[in-house]
Order: sequence, then structure tokens, then C-alpha cells
Amino acid sequence: MSTTTVQPTDGFVIDDSAPRWQMSPLTKRRWANFKANKRGYFSLWAISIMMVLSFFAEFIANDKPLIMGYNGSLYVPVLVSYPETEFGGVFETEARYTSHAVQDLIDAGDGWMIWPLIPFSYDTIDLYTEGAVPEAPSARHWLGTDDVGRDVTARIIYGFRLSILFGLALTFFSSIIGIAIGATQGYFGGLVDLIGQRLVEIWAGLPVLFLIIILTSMIEPNPYVLLGLLLLFNWMSLVAVVRAEFLRTRNFDYVNAARALGETDSVIIVKYVLPNAMVATLTFLPFLLNGSITTLTSLDFLGFGLPAGYPSLGELLAQGKANIQAPWLGLSGFFTLAIMLTLLVFVGEAVRDAFDPRRSAT
Repeated sequence: MSTTTVQPTDGFVIDDSAPRWQMSPLTKRRWANFKANKRGYFSLWAISIMMVLSFFAEFIANDKPLIMGYNGSLYVPVLVSYPETEFGGVFETEARYTSHAVQDLIDAGDGWMIWPLIPFSYDTIDLYTEGAVPEAPSARHWLGTDDVGRDVTARIIYGFRLSILFGLALTFFSSIIGIAIGATQGYFGGLVDLIGQRLVEIWAGLPVLFLIIILTSMIEPNPYVLLGLLLLFNWMSLVAVVRAEFLRTRNFDYVNAARALGETDSVIIVKYVLPNAMVATLTFLPFLLNGSITTLTSLDFLGFGLPAGYPSLGELLAQGKANIQAPWLGLSGFFTLAIMLTLLVFVGEAVRDAFDPRRSAT
């Protein structure tokens, strides 16, 4: 007679019979609650599709052909750099495929090129615009160009990817620090909580924006330096949530039983108390991601964020402010941010509903 072993895990059960992995009833209820929020469910699909497409931005918007032929050989310029001498030119630097001279060289070798949907990268300056820059939207530039002749559509695609990746990284590392500090305060309580809470209050009372502006004006920031600077302050928003959950659950019966069995504090924190605190933390993360993206955009708009040349949505908004006669700049940046942040808020609301024990899918 066959036996079935069932072990509880974090929302899943392991069953020796097929299928191997099954969702627990709790996880099924949470997923049903999430799907019941249609606005959040479809927002998750929309933002996921946008993220996946932006990850392949080089294949959508680039000033290099996806694939080309020359003298019977195949080339992949989007992945490999080829010098101009490879096509009969005189320069040993990488070929500039948008140049009429390079295109004539390739045509002379019976060549052909397949271009991306948008034949411009985020830093490509179009030297063949028909009018003065910023150029209005046209068939060549769907959302026009900025004040130096760069394609706005390409900059939005790359800027969206940069904002999402930066926001995810900042949210991830902020969560680790905030959860660790909040868990330590809430679990041990007493003097540890008293001193820790006073230090957190002092740190939270600092003028964060002014300090970041001062620090970024002293050094030339890149995405990694800016991530580190924002990480100094962004973790504080999670401390109060995690601390409250740990204070609530640290004296539950199963926690006291684990202590009586000789479990170490670190094991009790990670294995028994943290899963309860993660419910409140997960509902907060989409909104923390929103705040991270907004902070980056604000710094770029003020000129204290990423260096010039990076595909920044904040820099696009700043250009819209400086070029009132070109409304497509400000409107493009505004609607991109509005759509992205709105979708993330809707996803956050659906996650909150999913973990709400008072809700049941209908």
C-alpha cells in the first residue's frame, strides 16, 4: 500500500503522488483573490509585457541593423561590433550604419540590411532631420525628437527599462535592510527596540532630498552610486511595518514552544516569525517600487540624478519644461510615467486584496 507524505511549506505542499507540486488552499485563495481584482490582474499582465519588451530594447530601437549581408557574408551588428574597414571603409572604429557613406559602401558590396522597428537608439543624434530640433512627431520620429535630435520613442523605451530595473534593485535591497532592522527591533524588544527606534527616528528626520542633492553635487553619480545613496534612506519605510508584525507575533504560543525546544533566535526569526511579517511586507512592496521610480525621476528632473546621456524619464520631463514650444516632450514623459505608476498601483491594490484574510474571491 503506497503512502503519501505531506509537508507544509510556504504556501505549497509536497505530495508524493502526481502532480509533484500543488498549491496549498491558502495560496489558491490568495491567487483567486488577486485574480478577482480585474484591474490589478490585467495591470500585472500589461506591466509584465511592457517590461519584457523593454528588456529587448536593443532589438526594437537601435541605430544598428539586426542582421545584414555583405559580399555573401552574414553580419549581426546588433550583437557584434564591426569596424568600418570590414566594409571597405577607411576608419578602424565601429561602422556608423546610419551614415550615407557607410550605406553606400554596403550597397557597393551587394549588401542588404534589416533594421529594427525604430532605427534609432536612445543616444542616436539624427543628423538628417528635416527641420530644427526639437522636431515634431512624424513618420520618421513617432514622438518627435528632443532638443539635440534624439528620438523620443527610443529614449522612452530605454528610460522605461532603466527606471524599472533601478526601482526593482532599490526596492529589493531596501527591503533586505528594512526587514532586518525591523525584525531585530521587534523580536528582541526592550532596550534593543528603544535604542533602535530612536536611531531610526533621528535618521528619518534628516532632510533626505537636500542631503542627496548635496552628495550628488559633490560626486559624479552613475546608476550604482545613485543606488547606494538612495539606499541610505529608502529602507526606513519598511521598518515600522516589520517591527509591528514582530512585536505582535514574538510571544505567540508556537514561538514560545520553539524557544522551549532550544531553537536559536535566528532560526525562530527566519522560520517562525518572518513568514507572518512577510504578508504585510509584500502588500507594501509595489508602493515602495513606485516611490523608488518617482525618486529617481525627481532627481533626474532637478538635474541631480543620472549623468547626461542616460535615457532618463526625468530628463525628458525637464526638456519638456525647457521647451514649451515642443509639447510632445513633456506629454510623452508625463503619460509614460502616469501609465507605469498607475499600473503598479493597481497591482499593489490587487496584492493587498490577495493577502487580506477578510476577503474571499467571488
